[in-house]
Amino acid sequence: MATKVVDLRSDTVTKPTDAMRAAMAAADVDDDVRDGDPTALRFQAEMAALMGKEAALFVPSGTMANLVSVLVHCDVRGSEVILGEDSHIHLYENGGIATIGGVHPRTVRSNPDGTMDIDKIVAAIRRPEGVIYYPTTRLICLENTHVNSGGRCLSVEYTDKVGEIAKSHGLKLHIDGARIFNASVALGVPVDRLVKAADSVSVCLSKGLGAPVGSVIVGSKAFIDKAKFLRKTLGGGMRQVGVLCAAAQVAVRDTVGKLADDHRRAKALADGLNKIEQFTVDSASVESNMVFFDIIDSRISSYKLCQILEKHNVLANPRSSKSVRVVLHYHISDSDVQYALTCFEKAVEELMTGGT
Repeated sequence: MATKVVDLRSDTVTKPTDAMRAAMAAADVDDDVRDGDPTALRFQAEMAALMGKEAALFVPSGTMANLVSVLVHCDVRGSEVILGEDSHIHLYENGGIATIGGVHPRTVRSNPDGTMDIDKIVAAIRRPEGVIYYPTTRLICLENTHVNSGGRCLSVEYTDKVGEIAKSHGLKLHIDGARIFNASVALGVPVDRLVKAADSVSVCLSKGLGAPVGSVIVGSKAFIDKAKFLRKTLGGGMRQVGVLCAAAQVAVRDTVGKLADDHRRAKALADGLNKIEQFTVDSASVESNMVFFDIIDSRISSYKLCQILEKHNVLANPRSSKSVRVVLHYHISDSDVQYALTCFEKAVEELMTGGT
């Protein structure tokens, strides 16, 4: 029995490093709602420059980052946003754009690689002649990396094309970039170039980057000025927030360069899982730090499999009765990957022989 827990449930389980904790303790802070927190202001300026945008805003969570962004672009109730049917904003953020913002989601079928067909996006845009019947399309949302496709990366060419469609129809483009640095590293494209076509981007700091709390929104100065008001309205105006921004600053500085190792280990894990007769993995779909695999043996359920893995201190998330998701992050070493594969093999053997 290993004493260390190999936690593959998500990259949200990352803990701040000693360097992050030291930066938090030493942070120069002030009241960010009143006059601005100096550490927060520096961090926001650095993130805006890094992402190639005019301004940035720290917010408590990715859900708030996306909600604020959508509501800034769709500032008239009855607006409509085009987004993927299995996108994070649509499925996992409590329907906030509709319940809080009065924004109508118009979903388009997502492809296995996380894209939406360009012609389907265009077809979903409401025509001006139907204005009396329909909501008014104001925004398109993309997600990069795309979580429900297993962390697939949207190319810069595809993003640029969607940006062109948005601009030609007088719409805005928002990118849910919770793992945009993973996409940048995997594609070998600078992050500012990857999001150049976007009017706004949300970036999570507390997933693979390892900061304890927070996301940042980037966009034009006018966009961020409006976002500040909405952040306050939603309860996200915090005081000495530099304590958190200091850790986030270290996370961006120190962890982006480690993401390629997470991706390499994800590939290794996928290859190992594929060698287990009862599993199947589309190795070509493993582009970043996620691995989705299916169980092809009728005698094994994902729930029982994960229960047995937990006895060996390996944690994983069932996606369905026959599918499991595992996520790599900087706490997972090469030896952890090998240990996890050994535990997967043992768990399968136990289930096949009728063990509890």
